[in-house]
Amino acid sequence: MSQLSGIDFIAFDLDGTLLDSVPDLADAADKTMRALGRAGVTVEQVTTWIGNGADILIGRALSQSVDVDPDLDPALHREARALFDRFYEEGGHEKSALYPGVKETLAAFHAAGLPMAIVTNKPAQFVPHLLEEHGIAEYFVDVIGGDTFPLKKPDPYALNWLLDKHQITAEKMLMVGDSRNDILAAKAASCYVVGLTYGYNYGQPISESNPDIVLDHFSHLAEVVKLGG
Repeated sequence: MSQLSGIDFIAFDLDGTLLDSVPDLADAADKTMRALGRAGVTVEQVTTWIGNGADILIGRALSQSVDVDPDLDPALHREARALFDRFYEEGGHEKSALYPGVKETLAAFHAAGLPMAIVTNKPAQFVPHLLEEHGIAEYFVDVIGGDTFPLKKPDPYALNWLLDKHQITAEKMLMVGDSRNDILAAKAASCYVVGLTYGYNYGQPISESNPDIVLDHFSHLAEVVKLGG
């Protein structure tokens, strides 16, 4: 297995990378559509729709397609987004779960003194509670949501912000994610990037986005990142 030496910072995506969150997202999206008198949505559909933030997820649910209807009524979209936020928060995220090996691997990196951050397109308001709920909040020095900055992945804005804040060069940062948005953002920031095969990538193999390394299991990251290298 390939190794990366000299990594001083790791940025992680959240949904589909650390957390299997699609059941709760699908529940909230389905309740939203039904509350609006529209056709419900399934877990299978939502799995291929997430990754670009809540606004686009809701646009896709309203359009019943990964391609958002350009003629979608903005007022309807705003109403649907407000309903979705309410249902998602009220749902308590009870169906979401960390993927195997996530907590143990993060704990090992943390114990080794490796700083880590969350860079997700999920609305920032939901992220701290999820991290606390799953017992991993203490591992991250920065938590960046999809609306923290003006631009979200695949734009490299958040990664460049981290590089600047922590005064590190791009070759010393690793991005870990499951979506082409993660791969594109990392490449634009000139960072290394690991693509995980088990997450949500619009139904496409993550290898097609050409990450530096492809992994099937999160725990294999411990073999890839050479600590102290």
